[in-house]
Amino acid sequence: MKNKIIIFDTTLRDGEQSPGASMNTEEKIQIARQLDRLGVDVMEAGFAAASPGDFDAITQISKEVNNITVCSLSRAVERDIKAAADALIQAKNRRIHTFIATSPIHMEYKLKMTPDEVIKRAVNAVSYAKSLVDDVEFSCEDAGRSEISFLKEIVDATIKAGATTINLPDTVGYRLPNEMAYMISELSKIINGRAIISVHNHNDLGLATANTLSCIQAGARQVECTVNGIGERAGNAALEEIVMAIRTRKDVFAPLYTDIVHKEIYSTSRLVASIIGMEPQANKAIVGKNAFTHESGIHQDGMLKNSQTYEIIKPSDIGLEIDGMILGKHSGRHAFKDKLLSLGFNLDDKNLNSAFEKFKILADRKKEIFDEDIRAIVANEIIKIVKAYELEIVAANSCSNGHSSASITIKHKDKKISDSALGNGAIDAIFKTIDRISKINGLLKDYDVKAVSQGTDALAKVIVKVEFNNDKTVIGHGLDVDTIEASAKAYINALNSYLSVQF
Repeated sequence: MKNKIIIFDTTLRDGEQSPGASMNTEEKIQIARQLDRLGVDVMEAGFAAASPGDFDAITQISKEVNNITVCSLSRAVERDIKAAADALIQAKNRRIHTFIATSPIHMEYKLKMTPDEVIKRAVNAVSYAKSLVDDVEFSCEDAGRSEISFLKEIVDATIKAGATTINLPDTVGYRLPNEMAYMISELSKIINGRAIISVHNHNDLGLATANTLSCIQAGARQVECTVNGIGERAGNAALEEIVMAIRTRKDVFAPLYTDIVHKEIYSTSRLVASIIGMEPQANKAIVGKNAFTHESGIHQDGMLKNSQTYEIIKPSDIGLEIDGMILGKHSGRHAFKDKLLSLGFNLDDKNLNSAFEKFKILADRKKEIFDEDIRAIVANEIIKIVKAYELEIVAANSCSNGHSSASITIKHKDKKISDSALGNGAIDAIFKTIDRISKINGLLKDYDVKAVSQGTDALAKVIVKVEFNNDKTVIGHGLDVDTIEASAKAYINALNSYLSVQF
């Protein structure tokens, strides 16, 4: 085990703290299942004491996954720790992750506590957590700006209290790789194998992955990261970057390894991006849409002669397969299932049948079906929420010199309701009509539409962020060849997601 790098994924906790990236319980469950297939070791499923929604998500995820250790974050206070233990009660492998700030600026201005008081609070928290679960992680929040001498003192005390993992985060992304490596090497002397050393690096200076890799070389054996590098502010160290760096640079990192199933990386990235409505930047390492694209003539010539001239990773290494099997309206269920498996989706019969039905409808409307079309159909299909409202008919008219209008029929509780409204454009009219029918007012915060694949008949994927009743902002997804209809579906999906959270 001394050579294994433990992958601690915090997509569902720190990742969800990205502005606009909130997820409902069902969406979190879908990501949790995929993280299980990916081979993640520890999953931080949420912050149980933060909200009833987080508590419920951790509880449900604990029932769903088989191989991962499920973890809940908690402050170093007894009620947080108790909530974490209660939420994790059904998990096969449980961990409580408790933390307190250790930097001078945090202790003085945020906590208003002396260093001795902080140590006492940390020890009490770890001791209490240890009485509830065997696996306890303690984090020194803002360790990157903490004094080494104080870190040694509090780390020694919490290990004696029962901590099995010590996490040293660069909470504000301030440190450079050599500085983080020095901190790890210094703390290693006091830890001396009594606990696993973990790191959690933020990306404020664009150094999260570099800092993490330096920490590994200095002795850290757990890395905290997120899919696509999502997270607060500039995000976290990206899981896919860390894992593929270790795999690709075996000359540097051997005999270190991870248990990540590399061919599940791309599918995991796409699922997370689809659910939170936040695409990785085009030139994002490993999973960006341009990561394996070559436009320069010199590069293309080299690629044709030997792909290793310009690619250090094969697309297939992360599960991005390019093959010659084309699906169309004459394709059968077996071919469709094989294609899904090659794309990383293993659906049960119910979801397979539903996705196949959507595929056949699309195939009748499009000349060519691309892998991204299929990914979009499946991702849209497996994210289930209670459909309080279902779109039946939508008709919209735009006007260049006057008001646009929309007429919509929606099914609600087995009753079809129709209404119309005027708006500043067809999309605005559609959203106002849905508000009139549901009698729930929505404020559009963000609207994004993109073509899933290529061609004039490409699927339109619409993602909206809507605040309902001056309350919670939720994300809605819509998928259709017709952008107008995709927009209506996305808004109704957001409405249903909002209602599912309320009840």
